[in-house]
Amino acid sequence: MQKNELEIIGLKEDLSSVELPLMRSELSAGFPSPAEEYTEGKLDLNEYLIERPAATFCVRITGDSMKDAGILEGSIAIVDRSLEAKNKDIVVAVLNGELTIKRLHTSEEQCSLLPENEDYPPIHIGEGDSFSIWGVVTGVVHRFK
Repeated sequence: MQKNELEIIGLKEDLSSVELPLMRSELSAGFPSPAEEYTEGKLDLNEYLIERPAATFCVRITGDSMKDAGILEGSIAIVDRSLEAKNKDIVVAVLNGELTIKRLHTSEEQCSLLPENEDYPPIHIGEGDSFSIWGVVTGVVHRFK
């Protein structure tokens, strides 16, 4: 089975607050806009990324099967165990004893885990497979350097 490897980083039960400056204007990814010399306020990444701390954990991603969804090698995925997985959600699942991160696809006929990289085939869940969903991916963080 082709999959991403996941390293569980830990449950986020006791999050310390770290507030960073948040610029008032949006940043153009096209043509540059004039810089503004003031901030809108503070941004706490824990508050922004994690809605339910007691049900949230983070995993470090290895592999490239989800690269087209912006989940890259070395990314940290934020996973909420309290959410019910729905069709097209990105989930952390256990299939036959192995953890993987994929997009869930459900229909009346079939349940599948879909990679977001055309180099990998879909994984169709069969009757004999042991399958469970650990949580729904609610965010991703990655560094460029």
